[in-house]
This record gives sequence, structure tokens and C-alpha cells, in this order.
Amino acid sequence: MVDEELDLVFSTLADPTRRAILARLAKGEASVKELAEPFDMSQPAISKHIKVLERAGLVSRGRDAQRRPVRIEAKPLAEVAEYVERYRSFWEEGFDRLDAYLQELKAREDSDG
Repeated sequence: MVDEELDLVFSTLADPTRRAILARLAKGEASVKELAEPFDMSQPAISKHIKVLERAGLVSRGRDAQRRPVRIEAKPLAEVAEYVERYRSFWEEGFDRLDAYLQELKAREDSDG
């Protein structure tokens, strides 16, 4: 994934409404009306969020007679997961050091107490 695309996906995911829309779409496609139901905002406002998600490649719209269902697109999310995965060893090493330090503190506390 090119840096600009990654930046676009991360900035798109920074919004809680867009994350909630993606969470809903992970359960299956939905219309704009269906996506707007749980939110205290208008359908045009939800449509704007969907357009941002489309620009980032995170959703697409289909055509089913009169209905235009929105569906999640997995590829950009998989690429973000791959990017984040590169840092797993860094996090795990930090957690291992923290765990060792906490065990050391507990051992000191047990020997002092």
C-alpha cells in the first residue's frame, strides 16, 4: 500500500461514525437508510461519511434494482492489518519488559512485606 493510500485509510478510520458504519457493514451489506438508523444524523450526513469511506476504498456501492447497497471492501483493511503487524514484535518486547519489571517489583514487595 502506498503511503498516501495508507494515510487516507487511517484518516478515514479516525472518525468513530465511519468505524461504526464499517462495523455494521462487516455483518452484511446495507442501504444508506439502514446505515443511518442508529445515528442521530440525517441520511445526507451518512452519505457524506460513505463517500469518504468509498474514496479510501473501504466500501463500495452496488446496484440491486432500486436499491444501492453499500458493502465493505476487505482489501484496504487487510493492508492496514499487514502494516500494523510489522510492529507486533516491538509491542511484544515492550510488554515482556513490563511484565518482567512488574514481577521484579512483586518479588521485592513480597520479600519486604
